[in-house]
Amino acid sequence: MKKQAEVLAPAGSMESMMAAVHAGADAVYMGGSRFGARAYADNPEEDRFLEAIDYAHLHGCRLYMTVNTLVKERELGELYGFLRPCYERGLDGVIVQDLGVLSFVRQHFPDLPVHASTQMTVTGPRFARILKEQGASRIVTARELSLGELARIHREVDIEIESFVHGALCYCYSGQCLLSSFIGGRSGNRGRCAQPCRLPYDVQGARDKERYVMNLKDLCTLDILPDILEAGVYSLKIEGRMKSPRYTAGVVSVYRKYVDRYLARGREGYQVDPADQELLLDLFDRGGHTDGYYRRHNGRDMVALKEKPAFRQVDQELFKRLDAEYVNRKKQEPVRGVLQVTEGEPVRLEVSLAGQGAGDSGPADPRAGGTREQGPGITGPAVRQPRAAVTGPVVQSARSHPMTSDQLRKQMEKTGNSPFCFEALDIRLEGSCFLPVQAVNQLRRQGFQALEEAVLTAYRRDGRAGEGRKEEPLPEAASGSGSFRQVSSDADSSPVPAIHVLLENPAALEAVLEFPETASVYLDAGGFGAETWKEAAEGCHRKGKQCVLAFPYIFRPQAEHYFLEHWKEFTGAGFDQVLVRSLEEAGFLKEQGAGLPMIFDAGIYAMNHRAAAWLKESGAQRLTLPLELNAGELRELLAAAPGSWEMPVYGHLPAMVSAQCVRRTKLGCDRKPDVLFMKDRTGKQIPVRNVCRFCYNMVYNPEPLSLAGMEKQVKGLGAAVIRLQFSVENASRTRDVIRAYVEHFRYGKDTPVPVDGFTRGHIKRGVE
Repeated sequence: MKKQAEVLAPAGSMESMMAAVHAGADAVYMGGSRFGARAYADNPEEDRFLEAIDYAHLHGCRLYMTVNTLVKERELGELYGFLRPCYERGLDGVIVQDLGVLSFVRQHFPDLPVHASTQMTVTGPRFARILKEQGASRIVTARELSLGELARIHREVDIEIESFVHGALCYCYSGQCLLSSFIGGRSGNRGRCAQPCRLPYDVQGARDKERYVMNLKDLCTLDILPDILEAGVYSLKIEGRMKSPRYTAGVVSVYRKYVDRYLARGREGYQVDPADQELLLDLFDRGGHTDGYYRRHNGRDMVALKEKPAFRQVDQELFKRLDAEYVNRKKQEPVRGVLQVTEGEPVRLEVSLAGQGAGDSGPADPRAGGTREQGPGITGPAVRQPRAAVTGPVVQSARSHPMTSDQLRKQMEKTGNSPFCFEALDIRLEGSCFLPVQAVNQLRRQGFQALEEAVLTAYRRDGRAGEGRKEEPLPEAASGSGSFRQVSSDADSSPVPAIHVLLENPAALEAVLEFPETASVYLDAGGFGAETWKEAAEGCHRKGKQCVLAFPYIFRPQAEHYFLEHWKEFTGAGFDQVLVRSLEEAGFLKEQGAGLPMIFDAGIYAMNHRAAAWLKESGAQRLTLPLELNAGELRELLAAAPGSWEMPVYGHLPAMVSAQCVRRTKLGCDRKPDVLFMKDRTGKQIPVRNVCRFCYNMVYNPEPLSLAGMEKQVKGLGAAVIRLQFSVENASRTRDVIRAYVEHFRYGKDTPVPVDGFTRGHIKRGVE
């Protein structure tokens, strides 16, 4: 019998993992020493992580490992050795962000369930279907999805859905945030986010002191749990790997209570006690709770605009109770035993988990018979029924006072620190019997050790991966720091890259078309409406340029409806290619039979040759180089994955894509797309564009990327295309910047780029 829902708990430490198990979690997600999106958590080293797997399994809980960061080319060679011990120990699944890692796990560990992280930005059924076809057993949806969107994925794709139900909310769509990376080199895609969204900002035109405009309240969904479950969500995910074991225990215990209440009573019997809401706020309060995006697209009431108090009264009695009941608790699993004590024969003990005794057919247990519970349609490796039998010394004849059942029971039930305790013990005493106390104790210890081994052995995978389990050799060019045969660092021997321009402001199009040296113009659909497409494309073609439509950064129903409504304009405009920003869009275009070559933008990450190969097989004619690799890492990538790449060399690069709207939060929604500025604590002006056509915000890096003056290094990488991106620049500034770059990259002139300040991005420093 499969469960109808999974309460999934966070664990940033062994203590939190144990607290989650004690509080009733069905599963726990936890990072190892590497490749996890919480690099600053107290993640265990390998030996301790293996202990965590065993602990979870002994207590009927699943454990998933977070391998949810982007993996650089040279790191791929370390992935197999990192995963193999956990795989063999019985790891229940891995949560991944990197498409290359997904491909790697499916090849080398084909029976290990893979969950697609929320960092993949899954926003619809097409990307979900692609992931299922590639072997993912579960998707962790973007936090921004509505109940209706979740229900649609559930209807259209036979895949498990995991969604966040409690904890911190990111301001940005997860996986699309580079703000921390750009500002301080701490990448959220590498587990090191510095959370700049939690800082105060002054918004242009706003006069009040509510400055925490990107600081979202914590999610709490107790009131709408029935809606979430009925939308098709199987795994209810709690955020909080950086929080304490006490927090984990408290939140898990509350959600366990209400999930069980709903499963037992249904919607009609479901009611939330306000005291439990208060308990959750006592555990952590950022400024109140929100039920998130499930029933709204965005909203001011989701934001904790005011500064969090420096001190708040804590409920010490609550903390003491949580410590006593969960954090410091010794958890023992109930077992049934049969102790056979017959005079003149070896003493014998048979033990089994409660409900699975000899001859019993009790309730389903994830450690017993058949397959492990993993949700609808998903099964893990078969496991044996956990039971064990051991024998001890021959039972002696009593000289004067035979042993009694009560004496034996008292001694046998001294289970101490064992993971088991007797729920039922059948003592069968025959004859005038005597056993030394030490023999009884030793028999109990041996029996429990044998049962523990039986439980854990059922999860082991020794030898099950077959031919898939081989070391991953790195491509020769990326295996060391020496020369790269396929990519030259000598600009003189490298082909001159084509210059392409990405434009968001229609008013600057004429300025772009003045330059014969620019080969292609990308029209951003957020700025260029369908009514302009044909005329703009014809203008590009008259000037001998290709015209590309750049799809939205996020593709959800509003965008889908827009393109379906204007499909004739799209197909009739004469576009030469499309720039896609998500695999949901790629699926949509294939579904509609668009037939246009696709360029994949930087937000579809190709950090290693496996990801690049997969994306090219998925229809990408050209890929965009990742924005977080330094020059050496880019050379490694291009050496390992030769082909057609393009590289942004100028622009206020997108730092965040958010369903929230700064303008609406601070000034109200007037449905007029525009750019406003936020000032941070250092005085930097951060541009923010509200893209009303598709209802999302773009937060740009305050300083534009500029690689002018680095022509030799850029050309030496071997990218086929360099891209200039214009977002907040007017027509005059656009013209001047293009002129400077044309003179730098075509004519070798050292023309100043007309910017007040700029950044080299990660070309030199990269990210950890």
